[in-house]
Amino acid sequence: MSRLTGTRPVATRRWGCATAAFLLLLLLTVQAAQKADLSGEGTAATINHSLTLLQRLQELLQNGNGSDTVLRVRTAASEEAKVFHTHQLLLSLQSEVFESLLRNQSVITLHEPPETAALFEKFIRYLYCGGVSILLHQAIPMHQLASKYRVWGLQRGMADYMKTHLASESSQGHVVGWYHYAVRIGDTALQESCLQFLAWNLSSVLGSAEWSSVSVELLLLLLERSDLVLHSELELYTAVESWLLRWQPEGPVVARVLRAIRYPMIAPSQLFRLQVQSAVLARHYGAVQDLLFQAFQFHAASPLHFAKYFDVNCSMFLPRNYLAPSWGSQWVINNPARDDRSTSFQTQLGPSSHDAGKRVTWNVLFSPRWLPVSLRPVYSDSVSSAVQPVRIEDGRPRLVITPAMSSPDFAGVSFQKTVLVGVRQQGRVLVKHAYSFHQSSDEAADFLAQADLQKRTSEYLIDNSLHLHIIIKPVYHSLIKVKK
Repeated sequence: MSRLTGTRPVATRRWGCATAAFLLLLLLTVQAAQKADLSGEGTAATINHSLTLLQRLQELLQNGNGSDTVLRVRTAASEEAKVFHTHQLLLSLQSEVFESLLRNQSVITLHEPPETAALFEKFIRYLYCGGVSILLHQAIPMHQLASKYRVWGLQRGMADYMKTHLASESSQGHVVGWYHYAVRIGDTALQESCLQFLAWNLSSVLGSAEWSSVSVELLLLLLERSDLVLHSELELYTAVESWLLRWQPEGPVVARVLRAIRYPMIAPSQLFRLQVQSAVLARHYGAVQDLLFQAFQFHAASPLHFAKYFDVNCSMFLPRNYLAPSWGSQWVINNPARDDRSTSFQTQLGPSSHDAGKRVTWNVLFSPRWLPVSLRPVYSDSVSSAVQPVRIEDGRPRLVITPAMSSPDFAGVSFQKTVLVGVRQQGRVLVKHAYSFHQSSDEAADFLAQADLQKRTSEYLIDNSLHLHIIIKPVYHSLIKVKK
């Protein structure tokens, strides 16, 4: 029968000291056995009974044998305390806080909120066994326990768990909550991981319950980014309007949010519809009237002519990563490690309605085993070493994107190319990798540099296929600067 929450009295100090000495001796014995280096003519060997040790430690916690410390965990929501019969040596080895608390007392009352109190048994078990099983909703409270009691290994482990489980499926979503928590505790690495995941998978977030939990600060951070992956700017406006109607923030906040929408990326017909149908736009029209007027001018004039009088080198005229067909194409490559492949597709020359009827054809070449110059065979006059041996695995994947045409219409337009790589995580297809390069280069230097396409189980493959989405982002720039 478990003694974790029982009322067993504390063992005598003599018993506790004997148990502590036994545990310390057991730990040192296992470490010595693992590090032993047998000398002489005999074969070196390692005797490892660490699993047996873990089992003994679990039994020690479960039965409370030789306990010399009692932890009483209370919550404001309940008058009944959870009682844990523990061992000072093991708690002190793992936690600086317990080491300090247990110097002069053997019975401690700890006050915890309900969410961390519910996981306290798991937490104590980790201190004994060095392992813990966690569900998504338990990540934050377990990290809080690790931080509060300064169990640094568990704290780092929980942060790593959250970074690697951003794509895990949950009914209410969890990435937004993890981002807000990372901000509160100052974990910039976790914060950036969450922010990047949200940016690259924004369409999935916009249609989920998680979107309503986005804070003002997070919303503004997302709206500033040009690497957002979503179907269109109109999709983003619709989601932002829903958020504003739900939270009803102050007027200055509404103005900041609405002015972060890139209206020139929305077609004139859709802008007219928004002016008539959008309740938020009708109420706050004055905050964005100048931007809407500028967007209509952008669509009506030649981009070159427009660039003479307005600064087009700003975020308002920079497309995001739109998934609509006019901005790029999906490409599923079956058995990508097999041989070279090629494809072609067309995109609209630019977001301006002036360029709506103009198309650019793009040719794409994929090579799974392209060899850099430094690894290519070198021929010499020497008979003994005519060719340096080269292994197939020395090559790396390569993706080259080039326009199949040139046109005077390209004047004033450069193209940024973005390649999204879809991966399957927890049953969902999500964007985990994005590679961007500009017109001056035909390929991304680091494309799939860490991928092993030879393995059917590679995280980069879905059913042994490489899922790419290639996006072409036209960027306007001024050729002639005319004073207003």
